[in-house]
Amino acid sequence: MPEPRLPDVTPAGESPAATPALEAFRHSEPLTLGVELELQLVNTHDYDLAPYSDEMLRLMGRLQLPGAVVPEMTSSMIEISTGVCQSAAQVLGELSQLRDALVRCADRLNIAVVGGGTHPFQQWHQQRIYDKPRFRELSELYGYLSKQFTVFGQHVHVGCPDADAALLMLHRMSRYIPHFIALSASSPFVQGQDTQFDSARLNSVSAFPMSGRAPFTLSWRGFEDFFARTTRTGVVKSMKDFYWDIRPKPEYGTIEIRVFDTPLTVERAAALAGLVQTLAAWFLHDQPFVPQEDDYMVYTYNRFQACRFGLEAVYVDPVSGRHMPLRDHLLQTLRQLSDHARRLGTGPAIQLLGEDAELGTNDARWLRQQQSRERLLAEVVRQGAQRFEGRR
Repeated sequence: MPEPRLPDVTPAGESPAATPALEAFRHSEPLTLGVELELQLVNTHDYDLAPYSDEMLRLMGRLQLPGAVVPEMTSSMIEISTGVCQSAAQVLGELSQLRDALVRCADRLNIAVVGGGTHPFQQWHQQRIYDKPRFRELSELYGYLSKQFTVFGQHVHVGCPDADAALLMLHRMSRYIPHFIALSASSPFVQGQDTQFDSARLNSVSAFPMSGRAPFTLSWRGFEDFFARTTRTGVVKSMKDFYWDIRPKPEYGTIEIRVFDTPLTVERAAALAGLVQTLAAWFLHDQPFVPQEDDYMVYTYNRFQACRFGLEAVYVDPVSGRHMPLRDHLLQTLRQLSDHARRLGTGPAIQLLGEDAELGTNDARWLRQQQSRERLLAEVVRQGAQRFEGRR
C-alpha cells in the first residue's frame, strides 16, 4: 500500500524550502464567461461507462474546434471547455459545436456521450485512473476516493475587475450556492440505487479534505496571507489543491463556481452560465449587499437542503434567519435580475430557469421519471444520451 504523504520537514540548521507563491491575479474583462463540462463516455451495449477517453481525444484532436477537450480523473470521462465568451449565447454556440463533434466521434467508436452528475449504476472499483502525472499523484494520495471521484460537474468562470473584486464576488455568490445546486441537480442515482438526493455528486466531493467553502476575507492581501500559511504546512501546493465550492482563479482573473452537476443538455449548461453572468452584473453594478462571515452560519444547512431536496428545499436567509421555500427565493431573485438580463441578453436563460423553478423541474426529476417508467437504468442512460445529442 502507498506510504502516507507528509509535509517536508527541514533538517535542523538548514534553510527552509521556499513555499509556493500565489500567482498574481491577472486582468480579465469583467463578466466574461468560460464553461467546463465533465461528460460520461458509455458503451452502446449495456450503457455502462467505457474507458475510451484516449480514443476520443485522438479523434477530437484532429478537428478545428473552439475551446479545449482534455482528459479527466478516470478514463471513462472527458472534459470540454469553451474559450473566453462574452455572452451565454456564445457559450451555447461553442458548447453546441463541441457537443456535435463529440457525438460524431463517439459514433465512430460505437460509444455514446451522456450528461448528468453521476452515472446511475457504474461500479467505482472498475474505473481506471487516467495515465497523467497529476492524476497518478492524486490517486496515490487519496486512494479509493480518486476512483469514487468518477462524478461529473459543470464549472463556470466569470471575469472580475481585480483581485479584491473577485473575493467580494465570490462571497456574494456563495449565498446562491443552493440555487445553483437545485437548478443543476442531475445525480439522483449512485451504484444502481436511488439516493433520495437530487445531487448526490457533491457528497463525493465533500470527502476531500480541501473541499467546502473558501475562507472569509475581502482583501487579496488577506487571501495571500492565508495561502502562505496553508502552503507553509505542505498540505497544499497550488490553488488546484482546493476543492472549494467557489475558488478564485488568479491565472485567469476569474472566480470558478464548481457546485453544478453536469446538465443533461448543453442548452441548460449555457442557461446556468447566463444566470451566473447576470448575478455577477447585479453584484457589480447595484452592490446589493456586503457579505459577512456570519453568512456562513447557514451555508452548510442550505447546501445540504439543496442537494437533498433540489427545488423543494428550504432556504434560510443568512441575514434575517427566515425560513422559506428555496423555489420562492430563487424566483424572487430572478425578478430582481430582470433589468440586467435584458441588458446582457440573458433573458431566455433566466426565463428557462424560472419556468423550471415554477414547475419544480430539474434534470434529477427527469431521470427519476424515466426510471419510474422504464424500470431499467441502462435504458435511462440510453435516453440520456439521446437527450444530450438533442434528439429528445
